[in-house]
Amino acid sequence: MNTTLLGYLASGGFVAVPLVAIGLLLWYLVGLRLLVLRRGIERESLELRLDALARGEPAPEGQGVLWLGLQIAASGQGGDVLAKATSQAITELAGRLEHGRRGIRVLVAVAPLLGLLGTVSGMIETFASLGDMALFSRTGGIAGGISEALVSTQLGLVVAIPGLLVGRVLDQREEELRNCLIRIADFVRAHAREEVA
Repeated sequence: MNTTLLGYLASGGFVAVPLVAIGLLLWYLVGLRLLVLRRGIERESLELRLDALARGEPAPEGQGVLWLGLQIAASGQGGDVLAKATSQAITELAGRLEHGRRGIRVLVAVAPLLGLLGTVSGMIETFASLGDMALFSRTGGIAGGISEALVSTQLGLVVAIPGLLVGRVLDQREEELRNCLIRIADFVRAHAREEVA
């Protein structure tokens, strides 16, 4: 048995390198998605935002929706303008929240299938060695094929399972942010209706 990482990957057959690449890409996308979702809506106090607005400071990164609403409200423009501008900003932010979600889902689905392909390849190698070798040398060929089958399966699952779990946590965070955006939009629409009435 190979005790080095490279030896372990080599025993996984031809699918090991693509699985490692998928794993690296998956975690890169998870990191990007985490950054986008963390910046989605910061939980900074309203008083600090109002103070910054009074000083004429631009909107902090990730604070565009509420900041836009405060600026329009402070300018004295009508509720209809506030509702339209906030709705547009919410739509843009909602689109950004989806960044990386599809890629994560695709990679999580592909990893175990690629591991299964390695399993099939290893089993084919195992059965081929049974037919090609003399009785005394069969165990080496059999063991190599079985090793490839098991290692590739394991690599596929090692990539997919954590990616699936983390992807689900990020999806829940996205849903929380979407619900927050819906509440903001409802608040702005209610404010716009009050001004019209």
